[in-house]
Amino acid sequence: MALQSYGACILCRRTFEVKTVLRGMSTAAKTQTDFLNGEPHRKHPGVTNLKALRLPEKLEAAARSVIHRAQIRQMNEKVQYLTNFLWSRKRSIEDSALRQKAVDLERELWSKAAEKHRGKDVDEEVLGERIQKKVLNELRKTTYHWRQLKYDEEMGVVYMVARLAGGYAAVRRALHEIKKRDESFAPESFLDFGSGLGTAAWASHSCWPDSLKEMVCVDSAGPMNTLAERLLKGDDEKEEPHFKHVYFRQFLPVTPKVQFDLVVSAFTLSELPKGANREDVVFTLWRKTSGYLVLVENGTREGHQILMEARDTLLNKQEKEVFDSRPASVFAPCPHELMCPKLAQKPSLPCNFHQRYHTLSLPGQVPHLTEKFSYVILSRAGPKDSAVNPGLNPGLDSGLDWARLIAPVQARSRHVHCRMCCSDGQLQHVVVTPRKHGRDMYRCARSSEWGDQVPMIHNQTDDDVHSDSETTNVEES
Repeated sequence: MALQSYGACILCRRTFEVKTVLRGMSTAAKTQTDFLNGEPHRKHPGVTNLKALRLPEKLEAAARSVIHRAQIRQMNEKVQYLTNFLWSRKRSIEDSALRQKAVDLERELWSKAAEKHRGKDVDEEVLGERIQKKVLNELRKTTYHWRQLKYDEEMGVVYMVARLAGGYAAVRRALHEIKKRDESFAPESFLDFGSGLGTAAWASHSCWPDSLKEMVCVDSAGPMNTLAERLLKGDDEKEEPHFKHVYFRQFLPVTPKVQFDLVVSAFTLSELPKGANREDVVFTLWRKTSGYLVLVENGTREGHQILMEARDTLLNKQEKEVFDSRPASVFAPCPHELMCPKLAQKPSLPCNFHQRYHTLSLPGQVPHLTEKFSYVILSRAGPKDSAVNPGLNPGLDSGLDWARLIAPVQARSRHVHCRMCCSDGQLQHVVVTPRKHGRDMYRCARSSEWGDQVPMIHNQTDDDVHSDSETTNVEES
């Protein structure tokens, strides 16, 4: 009897344990399914990528007309030269860094000279002059000589061929993230600093054609403003602009009290010579932002570092005069407000993304290209909200952490390799499987692309997390 009773107790306990495990699995499955909001896995809330983008039909027609009328000789060679110049561009070296470099080099040369002429009589004045000449020659050879581009009408047309479609694709992709994640955002006013050909205005109009009522485009180059107006009118001065209430200026509005719902600066911070200039401009643009500030640069190491400087300026530095007390909050792409983990790598790698687009289809051009760019979006969200749980997109507000995919997803048989930047400020290489992470998580990861957000897995083991040459300092969640 006692043995039968003991066996019954063991059976009851095991039954209870099995039910508890099944109940936990059911709850976990429900949590995973909740964030989908009834959408298929390929359209989960973290998907922000777009298919190959094409310029608006009227913009493309106007651009082709302007280019045809310009009749610029050796167009392809000039376009290639400008493309290479912009892509390889670096920041100007700061005066303090240049002086320190000269001091270090001079100290090294004096040390070598002292060793070489030890015990000999040397004219120090003559030796000093030689060392100074060597320092100047070495600095000329090794220092990057930054120069500012000057845009006349011809250079503006060359820039149009080289950058119109790619620049539009990058800005349109960045704005799409706001449009998808903050469905209630309907900007009425728009400011573009360094507007160039008005690309950001066209991209903003494509996203919010019904709400925008005032668009201010600021560019210091008069010929670029003229070209932008020609594009807006379809290259016909007698025609009405494709969309109205667009105002072109060469200077920013002076009063700090005037704010805009959406402020964009694309490929412009890299045109400023010094860090102090960039910091002043970033603070000025932020003062004029009431909703979102969008900054876009080339997807190079320099472009990424320029954006991280701007991001850290707004997060960590205090303005001299504060006109809007709402603090800056990172909206995208970073899932955190800590130091960028890619900057901590040696050598550092840029955090960039890509967008495929259709070119202008001019002679000598391929029909499709991919724009590689870096971007950062900051918002005035009142009290700082976490970018991974902003409370804007219902799917992203499901109690899950969301990480950003920073490299192409590698789908293999029954497992997926995901390299991501996580909310704890660390880079991770996670191998997602349906057995360990659940069917929904696995299907979402498999359907995602570089630049999308994916739910962060919290039940991973040592076998799930790996480090490689791109993702160092890996920690488990």
